[in-house]
Amino acid sequence: MRLRFPRWGPSRWAAVTAVLAVLAGAGTWTAVATDEAPPVHRADRAFDMDGVRIDTSYFTGGGTGRRPAVILGHGFGGSKDDVRAQAERLARDGYAVLTWSARGFGASTGRIGLNDPDHEVRDVRKLIDWLAARPEVLLDAPGDPRVGVTGASYGGAISLLAAGHDPRVDAIAPQITYWNLADALLPNGVYKKLWAGIFFSAGTAPAGPPAVPARPADPAVPPAGQAEPGAAPGGTAAPTAADTPAAAAADACGRFTAELCALQRRVAVSGTPDAAARALLEARSPSAVGSRIKAPALIVQGQSDSLFTLDQADAMARTLAANGAPVAVDWIAGGHDGGDRETDRVERRVTTWFDRWLKRDTSVDTGPAFRVSRTGGVDSTDGQATLRAATADRYPGLAAGVRAVPLTGAPRPFANPAGAAPPAVSAVPGLGGGLSGLSSLGVGVALDFPGQHARFDAAPQRAPLRVTGAPTVRVKVTSTAPDGSAVLFAKVYDVGPDGRQQILPAQLVTPVRVEDAARGRSLTLTLPAIDHEVEAGHRLRLVLAATDLGYASPVVPATYTVAVESPLAVPTAPGVDTQAAPLPWWVWGLPLLGLAVAAALLLTARRRTAAPAPDPDLAAVPLRITGLSKKYAGGDRYSVRDLSFGVEQGQVLGLLGPNGAGKTTTLRMLMGLITPDEGEIRIFGQAVRPGAPVLSRVGAFVEGAGFLPHLSGRENLELYWKATGRPAEDAHVDEALRIANLGGALERAVRTYSQGMRQRLAIAQAMLGLPDLLILDEPTNGLDPPQIREMREVMIRYAAGGRTVIVSSHLLAEVEQTCTHLVVMDRGRLVQAGPVAEITGSGSTLLVTLGEDVSDVLVEKVAALPGVGSATRADGGLLVRLDGADATALIGELVRLDVPVTGVGPHRRLEDAFLTLIEGGAA
Repeated sequence: MRLRFPRWGPSRWAAVTAVLAVLAGAGTWTAVATDEAPPVHRADRAFDMDGVRIDTSYFTGGGTGRRPAVILGHGFGGSKDDVRAQAERLARDGYAVLTWSARGFGASTGRIGLNDPDHEVRDVRKLIDWLAARPEVLLDAPGDPRVGVTGASYGGAISLLAAGHDPRVDAIAPQITYWNLADALLPNGVYKKLWAGIFFSAGTAPAGPPAVPARPADPAVPPAGQAEPGAAPGGTAAPTAADTPAAAAADACGRFTAELCALQRRVAVSGTPDAAARALLEARSPSAVGSRIKAPALIVQGQSDSLFTLDQADAMARTLAANGAPVAVDWIAGGHDGGDRETDRVERRVTTWFDRWLKRDTSVDTGPAFRVSRTGGVDSTDGQATLRAATADRYPGLAAGVRAVPLTGAPRPFANPAGAAPPAVSAVPGLGGGLSGLSSLGVGVALDFPGQHARFDAAPQRAPLRVTGAPTVRVKVTSTAPDGSAVLFAKVYDVGPDGRQQILPAQLVTPVRVEDAARGRSLTLTLPAIDHEVEAGHRLRLVLAATDLGYASPVVPATYTVAVESPLAVPTAPGVDTQAAPLPWWVWGLPLLGLAVAAALLLTARRRTAAPAPDPDLAAVPLRITGLSKKYAGGDRYSVRDLSFGVEQGQVLGLLGPNGAGKTTTLRMLMGLITPDEGEIRIFGQAVRPGAPVLSRVGAFVEGAGFLPHLSGRENLELYWKATGRPAEDAHVDEALRIANLGGALERAVRTYSQGMRQRLAIAQAMLGLPDLLILDEPTNGLDPPQIREMREVMIRYAAGGRTVIVSSHLLAEVEQTCTHLVVMDRGRLVQAGPVAEITGSGSTLLVTLGEDVSDVLVEKVAALPGVGSATRADGGLLVRLDGADATALIGELVRLDVPVTGVGPHRRLEDAFLTLIEGGAA
């Protein structure tokens, strides 16, 4: 976490220095002040917990009187500094806030025990004792402070454990954490090797605090000479003999306790969890004391999280509710695999939760009993997905509103390869959430190798299907392994209409170890819990793979046979309602205003000159612009100047440029809405003038369309076409709708449509009459990533019939995937025009980014792969020129060769090319 402080002058620094004081037994007090908020006082203190130094910070705001307290934990591998900003905000909101660095982290000493009740949990209980003695902390009884505990991941687990071990805890707010650590790291008897490896490697570095680079003076850090006894200047712990690098180097367990180190070694070497490992992890899990947790709980869990999945939050919610505790569940968009953690919103909700249960303020709204974040559109300014809430007045669990989806396919045999390689790819921890983020954008990044998996498909969905919960299916598994066991990885894909493009929601899989399967064994598989919409025309696909990169698989070769014995049971959570996106006034007002202005223009405008004669040589050319110029009204500056380019049939042309480049002015002239000052526009050889007959061959979508909400989608389109005065048989409504892929929603009232469906209906309106030239201005505004993917398919399908599409968009990644050609403008002028590949310079060359350097021998092996023309080193990785292979095949081969891949993409993205062109033009 990077903190920023205001730039203060000498007088203000002097004022801050004047209030610094060291209070006996309480550490160093510091005033943290800004111009916008009252000051927060911080006291740094080191506690001696049975010979272990625990580093803490205590925050209080202004005012007098007693107040509730909050204990704020940090994530694994972090320290108290990571939660300082939240602590200050809570202090300003009227809480006494205590943060600490857990054993083995930050400036605290001791060994990491994974929230061992005898150590880490006991430390928290002693911190509660200390709060009970503070004169500013509200007490419920002598020695019993009014206190809440919150934190994320490691800190979230300690909040649950504290509530289970200490009845003085009055409210908790655990975030993206675990209920049963054995289930999280050893799910269904399978070792989650990549996450466990990252988890344990974070604690095997030498003990003691990491080096901190020098930084400017910070008013919140005690000056040298005023730190706690035993602390080094700047507030870090002075290393002891046991903390020196030499001592740590001799200790292979690093900062972990010896028993945890032995557990990791044992399971990592064997690849198979044992009963002792499971028992140890369960004993340090909140589930061990679950029946004793009765504090009101706000449970926040991540959808993009292959470490602590949604079923962990489900288990804690069901247990706590059974105890009679008030519970609210919030599924956020992000998680340990990346994505939007919604930090500001979550922290506000945590504060509100504590206001209700610690301040006992019954007037506050703590939010719905269940909330899930769903993508609800894309901000065209930065291309980031926006979020919309879906809520319910009760937590639905993971199996509400189950719908049976039949699967087809005979029993399928497949191989578990020797050495469990090459492994299938799903989530890959350590890539910064890249894969999970790509899957949410509709990019298929999961990989299953032929012959190593079985798949069973459902029929295409006739209407959208929202999956909210954990699907289940009954299968029969047979194994030829010597011990009769099998390890399978079950997953459900969302497969596109073409049958090839498939998305693995959140990159999640369910591992399962099946014993006694030599003669066949039937079992019910519970698939990963997700919240995902399967669009109309898409289908569900059940895949069971023999390997997965993130997990340990048997190294002995075997053949598995899987038969499906039931439909896929899909939970739909019918009581969860997505908040409707309100339509702004201009969605209705602007179309009406536009019609009025157009009518006025048609009635009052006079043709200045006769239209030029048609050019027969351009009769088959959709668009040719020559020397086009337009000045700003009342000025000498040009919005478009000397612009010339052409578009051919079957092309999807992207019109790009920064704000003010002249794109919108060009489109308005193209549609005959304004007249150019110089130059001409010809559509199929006909000169464009306001009201020109050739404009009937043009369809346009600009700024959205207004629809009558009480009418169905079809009725709105029919009404629009009648208003044009053209024959009904010329509308081609069914063909336009088939391309737009609205499915059964067409017969529903428009007021029931999502934003994405409204957008597709507007595109269908522009397609009525199947115009030869379709113009789309920011067609993906307001769409979520899956809807953007569908819009991309709509444009490609439309152009595939020999028609032409011109699209103006800020989303460069979408333009790169959709368009065949580009026109780049800047300051009204043409910068470059041509095919996308020519402008990006990407061609068939990919940049493979690496997590570490590789040997020359490995580079040569990559160059010798089938379908690869060459492989050379480049900044950040390898440049690989494909000669027959595709990107998916390349990724699989790189994984097989143990290449430390962190990303694969064009060696020059459109964004890079665009910025280079614009900067060059500006120069």
